[in-house]
Amino acid sequence: MKSHKDSNSLGVAHNALALGTIVKGNIHAEEDLRIDGKVEGLIECAGKVVVGPQAEITGDIHCSNADLIGRVNGNLMIKETLSMKSTCVFTGDVVAGSLEIEPGTIFNGTCKMQ
Repeated sequence: MKSHKDSNSLGVAHNALALGTIVKGNIHAEEDLRIDGKVEGLIECAGKVVVGPQAEITGDIHCSNADLIGRVNGNLMIKETLSMKSTCVFTGDVVAGSLEIEPGTIFNGTCKMQ
């Protein structure tokens, strides 16, 4: 499956799965990845993963950094920083270098800091 490559305001390439997109299967990305659709499967990313406000992820995420704004049901392996925004609903277990949780986040699971 090909993903749409775009450039953000800093001119750095990233991948994006738009709202309305549904992926059933694993995703491997070398660049940052933003998801606004639905994914069922493993997400592996060498960079940062952003789960948008209307995104729904069912599966594990392995990446360097992550911002969770939408819904995730799965386990997370984050090498550096995991940020859970106030609209995030997360169910699963986390292993992360550091963790930021905004008030209002729903976190059902466990966390182990590396």
